[in-house]
Amino acid sequence: MRIIREQGGRDAAAGLPIYGAADSTQKQKSGGGGEGSSDAKSGEGAKKLAKKGEELKEEMDELLDEIDNVLEENAEEFVKNYVQRGGQ
Repeated sequence: MRIIREQGGRDAAAGLPIYGAADSTQKQKSGGGGEGSSDAKSGEGAKKLAKKGEELKEEMDELLDEIDNVLEENAEEFVKNYVQRGGQ
């Protein structure tokens, strides 16, 4: 990055540097290996990720079913108790 000092002005008088963002350049790192190997790795990774997602979805569905069952039982009991007390 190149530091530019402005002639005159408040920043120059204070001796503060002004950074030239337009002058800076960024380099992208290239990935190692051939294109075929990276495509194969990304394909395998996508399959593993999809499989893991399906497993998590199934576990979540089972958990939600269990929660629904508990809520149904407790809701029925709550309503019975509420009605017996006269709604107070």
